[in-house]
Amino acid sequence: MSTENPNRLAVGYLATPSGNDGVALASAIAAKTGAALDLICVVQPIPYDGQPGLEQYMERLENQAAEWLSQGASHVPDGIEVRTVVTVNESFTEGLIDVAEQSGASMIIVGGTGDGLFSRHTLGTVSTELLHSSPMPVGLAPRGYARRRNVVIDMLTVAVPTKHSDSDPLPFSIGFAELASIDLRLLSLVSLEIPDADDESLAVRKHQVNVARQLLEETRDHVDAELDIDVLVADGNTLDEALDNLPWDDNDIISVGSGHLGSDNRVFLGPTAARILKWTTAPVIVVPRGTTA
Repeated sequence: MSTENPNRLAVGYLATPSGNDGVALASAIAAKTGAALDLICVVQPIPYDGQPGLEQYMERLENQAAEWLSQGASHVPDGIEVRTVVTVNESFTEGLIDVAEQSGASMIIVGGTGDGLFSRHTLGTVSTELLHSSPMPVGLAPRGYARRRNVVIDMLTVAVPTKHSDSDPLPFSIGFAELASIDLRLLSLVSLEIPDADDESLAVRKHQVNVARQLLEETRDHVDAELDIDVLVADGNTLDEALDNLPWDDNDIISVGSGHLGSDNRVFLGPTAARILKWTTAPVIVVPRGTTA
């Protein structure tokens, strides 16, 4: 008798290029972690207006959603378990979260929108709502991720917070890297937010870089895991410049914590994470506050 894989990823799906981007990211993660995929399409109910045929019309909508999911599942590589789920809910986001929680998923994965810059992140309604409400980590695929070929995730970059009040994605990231058997890179961002810095400001920034590097080295020394861990300090006159200086390739993925305004065990997109989304070409996982694994 076969048993269901308890390691599951929930993928919000529509028959669009961004829907395929989400499937591609979920497949890349599943290939490294052994996870199974739940492809989920949420159908909004039609209010009863007294006219006959409503039940049949809803059935047609659900059948259409099932056909879309079948198309999405066809893009999942062989060897990865995939299940399709059609659910009815007024809200796509709430329906997606409900199914993810019922299945015991460890992450929700979606694509962005189809009108942003290629290889960049553009948030739509569903991804924005998830980034301010999800009780589990949210994985975001950049536009065009499905077009990348031979992606094998081999590096997880962790945006290490510099303030104790900030949400720390490191515990989750260590568990993810161990499960996926990939390298870990600890990242700190340093910026004075002064476009035309003078010598004194540059000296202050140099000091901040040294402090940040020391913090990362200390963090690495305290990681109790058999992982290949690198450290990187990205600096610039502005945070955007620091982010623009970072090197990425097709096999990278990033994890960031939630903003300090968010509640425990919920994702909340903070300003630093939002700017990382703006500049990176890599997929991003936003981790809820208080997540330990």
